[in-house]
Amino acid sequence: MATATKKTPAKKAVVKKAPAKKVVTKKAVTKKVAVKKVPAKKRTPSAAFMKPLTPSPALAAVIGAKPQPRTEVTKKVWDYIKANKLQDSVNKRNINADAKLRSIFGKSQVSMFEMTKLISQQLS
Repeated sequence: MATATKKTPAKKAVVKKAPAKKVVTKKAVTKKVAVKKVPAKKRTPSAAFMKPLTPSPALAAVIGAKPQPRTEVTKKVWDYIKANKLQDSVNKRNINADAKLRSIFGKSQVSMFEMTKLISQQLS
């Protein structure tokens, strides 16, 4: 009779896996290319703004009687408004007129945008 041989199960080797390495991706490095700047051309103001205009007698009481460009007239009116604290405290865009400005504006309060329109009517 044949003897039966008993097969013993083979021991499996336990293989430990190494921990997965973190994959580090390199970010694309962008090189800044130096761009040569062209020097900006200096803006020349419009001749219409720079033409000296004579103020009316009412406006002359605020800024003076000599002819001045519109830009200077507006600056001097703003200087007068700030010196006399005539800008509205709640809405800074409004100007509260005193006696001199009321003769120019025709009302007691105007907006800063309306002010330039009313001042230009006082110039000739």
